[in-house]
Order: sequence, then structure tokens, then C-alpha cells
Amino acid sequence: MTSVDARDIAEDLEDVLFTSDQIAERIAQVAAQIDQDYEGREILLVGVLNGAVMVMSDLQRAMRSHVQMDWMAVSSYGAGTQSSGVVRILKDLSQDLKGRHVIVVEDIIDTGLTLSYLMNYLASRGPASLEIMTMFRKPEAARIEVPVKYVGFDIPNSFVVGYGLDYADRYRNLRDVATLKPSIYS
Repeated sequence: MTSVDARDIAEDLEDVLFTSDQIAERIAQVAAQIDQDYEGREILLVGVLNGAVMVMSDLQRAMRSHVQMDWMAVSSYGAGTQSSGVVRILKDLSQDLKGRHVIVVEDIIDTGLTLSYLMNYLASRGPASLEIMTMFRKPEAARIEVPVKYVGFDIPNSFVVGYGLDYADRYRNLRDVATLKPSIYS
């Protein structure tokens, strides 16, 4: 098996929300919009590990603009599944943001708490512009309003996996995005 599709693990999934083809089509649309918005300017894409790996890879390959990439890893969780309320930077950027056009690339936004902290942190480093691109957003889960310029898809407040989204470090390599059966995670 060269890749994992929803049919390969159907017993773990409830519903397929987006197929790999739908995701690829939407990535191409978002990339074209970013290219248009930043025409003539170089962009620094900042991926948030680990989930944004798939999005970042596909987004930068779909873009015509010159882009550079850097990565951050942040955590707002302790040992369990509930937020500890404290955001920790596990890996910081290696590039200077001063005067740069920065787009933070996320896999998913739910409560917005971690991303709000991250945006304030990055804004303090003096970028020329700072925007967010997320592949998936859960509007019903938002606890804090975070302005997102580029959204792939709005999704229901359900537990989803695939395309970089995981449960217990599994399902990231699922090409589609699907809701996980509650029996798997409860």
C-alpha cells in the first residue's frame, strides 16, 4: 500500500469530509489567492509542527511566488488531552522576521488559544505583514477570535483525522479527511 485512503481504514472512520482530490483543488485555489495578494513580494511561510507538514508542502508547491519556509513547534497541552493553559515553544524559528511578509500555516484551528498566543509572539518580532493560512477551521469551537486570511475549509466541531491531523500520532498519513469514530478515542 503506497498511501492510506479512507477505504483502507473504514472501520475507524464515521464520515469522509473531504477527499484528497477536494483538498488538492482547494490548496491550488488558496495558493493562487496568496500569489495574487503578494505579487512581487517574497513570502516566508511558517509551518506549525507537526500537523502543518502536509499543508505546507502542498501549499508551497502550488504557489508561483518565491517562498521561504521555516518551522515552529508549540504546545499548549500537558501529558493529557486537555490544554494546560500554558503555551510552550518547543522549536523556535531560525530566520529573522523583521520586515518580512509572513504567513503562518496551520493544519487546523479550533479554540484559537494557542494560535492567538503565537501570533502575538510573532508580531513582536517586527514582520512587515503577518497573516494566517489554515486548511481547516472549526468555527463552533472558537474560544477566542483569531483573524484568519486564508481558510481551506470550515468544518464541524468533530474529531477529524487525516492530511496531517492525528489522533495519538496515528492517521496523519490518511490522504482524505474524515471524522474518527468515538469508539477509537473514548
